[in-house]
Amino acid sequence: MSWLVTGGAGYIGSHVVRALTGAGMTAVVLDDLSSGRPSFVPGDVTLVEGSILDRELVERTLREHAVTGVIHVAGFKYAGVSVQRPLHTYAQNVEGTRIILEAMAAADVSNIVFSSSAAVFGTPDVPLVEEDTAKRPSSPYGESKLIGEWLLRDQAIATAASEHPLRHTSLRYFNVVGSADPSVYDVSPHNLFPIVFEALLAGTTPRIFGDDYDTPDGTNVRDYVHVGDIALAHVAAAKRLESGEPIEAAYNLGSGDGLSVKQIMDAMVRVTGIEFVPEVGPRRPGDPDRIVATGALAARDLDWRMRHTVDEMVRSGWEARRSAG
Repeated sequence: MSWLVTGGAGYIGSHVVRALTGAGMTAVVLDDLSSGRPSFVPGDVTLVEGSILDRELVERTLREHAVTGVIHVAGFKYAGVSVQRPLHTYAQNVEGTRIILEAMAAADVSNIVFSSSAAVFGTPDVPLVEEDTAKRPSSPYGESKLIGEWLLRDQAIATAASEHPLRHTSLRYFNVVGSADPSVYDVSPHNLFPIVFEALLAGTTPRIFGDDYDTPDGTNVRDYVHVGDIALAHVAAAKRLESGEPIEAAYNLGSGDGLSVKQIMDAMVRVTGIEFVPEVGPRRPGDPDRIVATGALAARDLDWRMRHTVDEMVRSGWEARRSAG
């Protein structure tokens, strides 16, 4: 028995793989390597190279590796870029999820943990987002993740009376940072931490996007959560599904208070010892002012908690990136 991790050669997915194997579970990776790296996959874990859009490949992988559940991390994850590439975003995130569910049904695989996003909420009109807060995504990316949640819900309803009813949960989070393994780091050209790290390594001034948001210091506020904590929550959800325990349809993996981009920049200076004042560029389309969520429900069911301070998150990410050369 094993768990298939789609996107398991990526930054988040490879941490999920490590958390699975660390919990004594068997992991199999499916990744098209469009952004993932083979070197991020542990040597004792099977890597199947291919796309989640390849229906035959997905089903064959499920069958050949006796998969009992899927942790679906693969997808196009850039909210700002999704505004310019909506069709690509929907193909990867909506059609990809539909194909995975179809292949799961054909292979009698009934457990799935879906990597969703706090982007499903858009710009909330409440100070602290809860699971039932109104969903008003402000980008094609956020819309695609919300549709993914609907697909899981509808397939669960459709299979409820079958021999293998779908059991599912969606984990919503926003800015995933840091590293829990020095050989793995965030390679995204669009995420804040790698943007800053690459600038510092190149001896240039980091750039942030917008300082006129409706927040106390003008920079947007997010839940910055450590990738190792996120990975552990995925494994806890997988275990809960596999054991048949009750599970919620969705959990917010939130910090409860959030951090602004300026606060992150201040931590970057403290941790790296490199003094700088970031340049300010224009806002990115689709970026809301503030998204901060409570993690109370996930704390109850998935042992979710913030195990790292902001300086620890920055330090682990910085050290992993520097060790890569």
